[in-house]
Amino acid sequence: MNKPTTEFEVIAAFREDFPALKKWTYMDVAARGVLSNTTRAALDAQIDDRMMNGGDKDRMFALIERTRGRFAQLINADADEVTYTKNISEGLNMVATGIPWKAGDNVVVCPELEHPNNVYVWLNLQRLGVEVRMVKPRDNHIPVDDMIAKIDARTRCVTASTVTFAPGFRTDVDSLGRACRERGVLFLVDAAQSAGKLHTDVKQSNIDALVSSTQKGLLGLYGMGFLYVRRAWAEQMQPAYLARFGVDLGDAHEAALGDLSFKLAPGARRFDLGNYNFAATAAVDASMAQLLDIGTSRIEQHVVGLAHALAQGFFDMGVPVAGGQPGPHLAGIVTVGNMTANHYGSDDQRFNGLYNYLGENNVKLSIRRGLLRFSLHAYNNMADVERVLELSRKFLATAAR
Repeated sequence: MNKPTTEFEVIAAFREDFPALKKWTYMDVAARGVLSNTTRAALDAQIDDRMMNGGDKDRMFALIERTRGRFAQLINADADEVTYTKNISEGLNMVATGIPWKAGDNVVVCPELEHPNNVYVWLNLQRLGVEVRMVKPRDNHIPVDDMIAKIDARTRCVTASTVTFAPGFRTDVDSLGRACRERGVLFLVDAAQSAGKLHTDVKQSNIDALVSSTQKGLLGLYGMGFLYVRRAWAEQMQPAYLARFGVDLGDAHEAALGDLSFKLAPGARRFDLGNYNFAATAAVDASMAQLLDIGTSRIEQHVVGLAHALAQGFFDMGVPVAGGQPGPHLAGIVTVGNMTANHYGSDDQRFNGLYNYLGENNVKLSIRRGLLRFSLHAYNNMADVERVLELSRKFLATAAR
């Protein structure tokens, strides 16, 4: 069979590889993605080999390095600048505990728009005398200029999500990264809502550290993530935990001890800890290969186009869309309703009803901070958008009577 070549053919072929889409109009990748047949086959092969043969360690380590390289390619980094984590929370903590803080140093964050895990990690440093400089959001956006204004000679880190999980707006990471680089401040981003969905270039954006999990836009499993740390920063850091894989013993066996006068592994490899989650690695290796085959620029163009169409459709319906009419603030997330602190429902019963109605009609979405959150990936298409808008139009018309 000929390989798909046109934009439509490439996306359509990708979509066909996801059996869940025969059941669901799936717009919940901001919570977790669905698995492709290709990913499932890679996972099955890994588990079958472990079950029937015990597993081959050399092949397993080769898988680890191949997958490390794929993630590096996905964000335009070097493989030595990537390490494995259990999740984003662990990656954030690796960075926070690796910085040589002194009492009176500070970190800058906009807590109201961050996931709590990118807040508590910094609050925990207050016991060391570190100041957490908090910036208030502006119109539900992370105010980059206000964050830059908070930077001074004692700022060691500035952190922000590339895309907030609610209401799902982009952060101007290029401006923030440039300001941090000019001032010698580490710029750490939480890429939970962008990795695999938006084109990312850590060099172009002056990103010093980036964390991602594998179950969302990377379309893998729970229980694994990646941490990128720019080599110049990584090699200033002392890991809070150290294991054999974080020590540079050249080509020595994994169980070799060396002469005890050890040196840390280069770049972010110094954060590698013990054996790896080989099953989750096999899964995300396969899914990232698919994403790289399509290309992140093409994925972003497709996803953002769908998000604009969905947001415009809701806006034209008179539904309150976070951010109003679609514009450069949109990534792959569209949120509607009124923002509150509630993750379990909306203060407006119309939207609780709409959420339930869409679920009953096999539309998968989430509620975050009182907002109905629709999140898209490359496997979505315009038919998904039109179906959600038609169902919403029908429900809201009935609810208004």
